Amino acid sequence: MIADDPHLNTVPRTADEHARIAAVTALTTDFTTPQQFEDRPAGAATVRATLDANAFSMPSGNISFEDELLFKVGNGIFRKIWVSSPSSTLASDGLGPLFNARSCQRCHIKDGRGHAPEGPEDTSISMFLRVSVPDATAAVHAIDGYHATQPDPVYGEQLQDFSLAGIASEYRLEITYEDVEIALAGGEVAHLRAPTYTAADLGYGPLADGAMLSPRVAPQMIGLGLLEAIPAADILALADPDDLDGDGVSGRPNIVWSRVHDRPMLGRFGLKAGSPSVLEQSAGAFSGDIGISNPLHPSGAGECTPAQTDCIDAPHGEGDARGFEVDQEILNLVTFYSRNLGVPARRDLDDPDVLRGKALFYDAGCVACHQPSFVTHRLNDHPEQSFQLIWPYTDMLLHDMGAGLADNRPEAVANGQEWRTPPLWGIGLTRQVSGHTQFLHDGRARNLLEAVLWHGGEAQTARDRVVDMTPLERAALLAFLESL
Repeated sequence: MIADDPHLNTVPRTADEHARIAAVTALTTDFTTPQQFEDRPAGAATVRATLDANAFSMPSGNISFEDELLFKVGNGIFRKIWVSSPSSTLASDGLGPLFNARSCQRCHIKDGRGHAPEGPEDTSISMFLRVSVPDATAAVHAIDGYHATQPDPVYGEQLQDFSLAGIASEYRLEITYEDVEIALAGGEVAHLRAPTYTAADLGYGPLADGAMLSPRVAPQMIGLGLLEAIPAADILALADPDDLDGDGVSGRPNIVWSRVHDRPMLGRFGLKAGSPSVLEQSAGAFSGDIGISNPLHPSGAGECTPAQTDCIDAPHGEGDARGFEVDQEILNLVTFYSRNLGVPARRDLDDPDVLRGKALFYDAGCVACHQPSFVTHRLNDHPEQSFQLIWPYTDMLLHDMGAGLADNRPEAVANGQEWRTPPLWGIGLTRQVSGHTQFLHDGRARNLLEAVLWHGGEAQTARDRVVDMTPLERAALLAFLESL
């Protein structure tokens, strides 16, 4: 039995609460008016939808004055520009020596989505390639269906395209696109771009035989604490790995090993749900993305491997008093900030096109994966996330999305064609916050329609229904998504 994260001090639900929750989260059949509370996707933690790029950067709407101070301190660390060691700024040194960005904010700009580089003048600062190689002999932590892999012996678990002076960077990301034309009902035509990724200019020799690469764009940050507070039992109840209901959708949980609790846990975060908690996701990003040591990833050289001797031998920022470049207190502050980034309120809920688009979203079968709502745990120690009716539009499960979206790189229980259903809340504010409308795990989709048209595998039927819609119906569907 996969339980919740022990750090969540939960209060058991009563039988009456179970019944009330089942009623309030049941799929609606009435699309003539908005549902009650639908305008507040994060419950009491919802924030107003601002008209500027800061829409994803506000603290939970129900945060206390005292905790808002902690949020602001965490924000300062999230935005901090790290520098190389040795440095007079002892609280900010330890960068790299290999890294993808110099701060968390450099990838999650304004706490929003990263993007794939557009042309030779753009950088890949909010995108990188994960890498692993098969390992049939690896010891696995007693997790059924676990795909045994190991890091590349020279390059580690992800490729870093920046480095400190005098140390070679690992690679340069190259992307080429092939145009794919899709005919839509009503005489419309869509053009998708099918990417090919190359790890060019490898700085430490070739990748290992069988190396598997996976492109990743930084996801948006809002609502993470609420997703963490969804009871594991409620997520697992949606799983149907053998498709017993015959709807063609067979979501299943990713089960991952927790470094904090030294046991299997439900994967929730990351594009393949490869991390069990916001804390562990944050600690991994500090190490892999910035090269910053912390209690869960103690190497001062970050992701450098023994084969990268100049990187291993370079100075780092771990003074005797600090212990790590980011100690537990600092890691906790960044985690608190990440848990409490507020979800903006819905817009245009009662617009006739939005209501029509919502009905089409349901009719197409999109809700089989994009579960509209949950109620979070009652929590003694996280009041902002406690017992909230939330509308993230995700089931938090893995789904086979077909060969077109496959990265062919497994992660824990997830295979090379599976991805976690991404939350849709805030998706309509992407351009406002991030300055672009790139979607999916690698930013290949340039708008929401392209993102839908890339769906395959378990989502093929829903995708085909969108193709068969009239132009006005597709416009209504997109209006609904833009309202989220």
